[in-house]
Amino acid sequence: MTDTPLNEAELAALRAWDTPTICNALELTSPERRSIGFTVEPLVCAFPDLPPIVGYARTAQIRSAEPSSRPGPAMRDQRLEYYRYIAAAPGPTVAVIQDMDGPRRAYGAFWGEVQSTIHLNLGCLGVVTDGSVRDIDAAAPGFQFIADRIGPSHAHVHLEDFAQTVNVAGMLVSSGDLIHADRHGAVVIPHDVARDIPDACKLLERREAIILEACRQPDFDVEVLGRAMADSADIH
Repeated sequence: MTDTPLNEAELAALRAWDTPTICNALELTSPERRSIGFTVEPLVCAFPDLPPIVGYARTAQIRSAEPSSRPGPAMRDQRLEYYRYIAAAPGPTVAVIQDMDGPRRAYGAFWGEVQSTIHLNLGCLGVVTDGSVRDIDAAAPGFQFIADRIGPSHAHVHLEDFAQTVNVAGMLVSSGDLIHADRHGAVVIPHDVARDIPDACKLLERREAIILEACRQPDFDVEVLGRAMADSADIH
């Protein structure tokens, strides 16, 4: 990532909107991305009442159906390098983890009480994964799990690689991408339009407000709706 990272106020401005609204705003700022850059497969949000998370992607790949071929010391060294990667600037971060087990995807959970606590305290806000998660009642408070499923075991879970491009639920993500995620799923916000998104969200809100207000009028009918739609389209 070469662009200047967003500051806390700019990140907060993005967190003020849900992920569907961010997707709508991207249709204005980046129309070429209307059909790409977001999750398209069903995911489970373990904590739907948490606010949206916005951070810089830290990508990895995992497997769990079979043991790793690496010896124990090599696995520990790799895990420590991964944690250094998670903690590196810019932050905050969002883990985006692809499960590589194919038909046995989500066989074992990388995520639970321990990993959520480690990641949260290294500046990571949550995970978007097509793997599984567990320890829902014991997860670090405020850490978000958005996953393929909830399961009981970690099986043989281990890191395969990290800091490369991954595909999670149809969303291609590279290390350092800006991610917005909530109960609906996740979307990549291109760096070059990130600071334009809040204003685009406000514009859409103003346009929608006219239609919604018309719908609530006692004389509402299709003709009233047509006039409201025309008035909405005139807002720029």
